[in-house]
Amino acid sequence: MPKYVVISTLTDEGAKTLKSRPSRVKEVNQELENMGVKVLEQYAVLGSFDFLNIVEAPDDATIAKAMVELASRGTIRTQTMPIIPIDEFLEKLG
Repeated sequence: MPKYVVISTLTDEGAKTLKSRPSRVKEVNQELENMGVKVLEQYAVLGSFDFLNIVEAPDDATIAKAMVELASRGTIRTQTMPIIPIDEFLEKLG
């Protein structure tokens, strides 16, 4: 199944929600799973972004739809990139 890196930044509203309900992060993970996107790894990061997630989804359309759903809430902004396992990449080069 294709994997993606999703980096995200909280909006002011998202930061307020996270502060008052830290468990919201896990609730969103379950919502994503219900949309067909499985969170494999999740990290809080310092710098320009707040979170980095490694996720898998059956196709680009599924991940795109899920990210639009999250963005429509006004609490988070995301950037999503497909990733290729290095062995698969090297095989294609050979």
